[in-house]
Amino acid sequence: MNQEKKLVTILANHWWVLLVRGLLAIAFGVFTWIQPGISLASLIILFGAYALSDGIFGVWTAIKGREHHEHWWVLLIEGLIGIAAGLMTFFAPGVTTLVLLIFIATWAVARGVLEIVAAIRLRKEIEGEWLYVLGGLVSILFGGFLITHPGEGALALLWVVGFYAVSIGLLLVLLAFRVRTFGKGLEA
Repeated sequence: MNQEKKLVTILANHWWVLLVRGLLAIAFGVFTWIQPGISLASLIILFGAYALSDGIFGVWTAIKGREHHEHWWVLLIEGLIGIAAGLMTFFAPGVTTLVLLIFIATWAVARGVLEIVAAIRLRKEIEGEWLYVLGGLVSILFGGFLITHPGEGALALLWVVGFYAVSIGLLLVLLAFRVRTFGKGLEA
């Protein structure tokens, strides 16, 4: 397969988008830890802002890479799900805690599945795709936890959401630098 047709080309050319997404996730997670008394309404707004910005960056990466890989749509779907999650959160801020949990859980599971699909596509193109698989598994486990423990309360949810965001953020930052290094190898 020609180098321009590889999914890794999309990610290598825009490695900084993964980095920004990771840093945003880390910032979101840390904020939830340092503000444990945050209200549920604030959590909804924070989650909506994070999901929307993450989705926009995902869509941007997919669109910029659509000419380089036939499976760019996986990244597009992941981004669109994030945008939808963010917008729905802003337009329906009065949702109950249970609905919010199911909403976040569904988003996390869908994102995780799509990250694993993208990692499978990358497995023959780069080393270290396991970081993307691990990120996908963390997302799926997080979503599963929220579905099976909906009554844990908003404060407990903040700690779990914070852990999830920091974990995903760290994995995205590591992946960004891995893809950047691989991209430099492609240029040489």
